[in-house]
Amino acid sequence: MNLFRSEEHVRNWSGFKADTEDGINKLSDVAMLFSINFFKRRLDSDYASQMQEYMMELIGALKGMGSFWHPPEQ
Repeated sequence: MNLFRSEEHVRNWSGFKADTEDGINKLSDVAMLFSINFFKRRLDSDYASQMQEYMMELIGALKGMGSFWHPPEQ
């Protein structure tokens, strides 16, 4: 993960690839991922039994961040 001051700085970065532009997100949006149950509930005694539900929540959050972040189809 790379952090940039602005989208302009991302686009001027020597490692920028135009086909990954959909993966540019605000830090606050990325930080939001760490507040969902997949991460927040790891110490709960029933975490393993709820993991599928938590994973679906994580996948939904990733899909809302743009097509770059969509998990691969199986």
